[in-house]
Amino acid sequence: MIARHDDRGMVVSGLGYDCHRFAPGRRLVLGGVELAHDRGLAGHSDADVLTHAIIDALLGAAALGDIGEHFPDTDEQYRDADSLDLLRTTVAMLHHRGVSIVHVDATVIIERPHVSPVRDSIRRSLAEAIGISAEHVSVKATRGEGMGFVGREEGVVALAIATVER
Repeated sequence: MIARHDDRGMVVSGLGYDCHRFAPGRRLVLGGVELAHDRGLAGHSDADVLTHAIIDALLGAAALGDIGEHFPDTDEQYRDADSLDLLRTTVAMLHHRGVSIVHVDATVIIERPHVSPVRDSIRRSLAEAIGISAEHVSVKATRGEGMGFVGREEGVVALAIATVER
């Protein structure tokens, strides 16, 4: 016989990753905040790479699959979608299952523009969409140092970890 345990009060984490290539004629949106840049990111939605990584981290923490299962890029209802709306929907799915979000930590890997001037705005934007205090949302940025597709300014990567309590 397999012993079962009650997982209420259990703290778990999920990991998220996303990347998008730069494209002319698009807006550059990170964490729901538009950054001034000569190109944006290609994607079916608004291509908010940071928010997408956070969505995947949250879904992973709740063992609910990934962003492509819930918001497929083959579904026209998500064309040019605001990723913060997708994040709010994800948060509602977690809450419906009794999962509370404790903390989100994310890193954007982008050569330019610099994220630091808008970091606090991004943190506040994400915190509002998630429904937690901005002090529980960490956003960091680093560069590709001229290496790889990020360093050549071909695209942007985002990583996120979400800590939740069941």
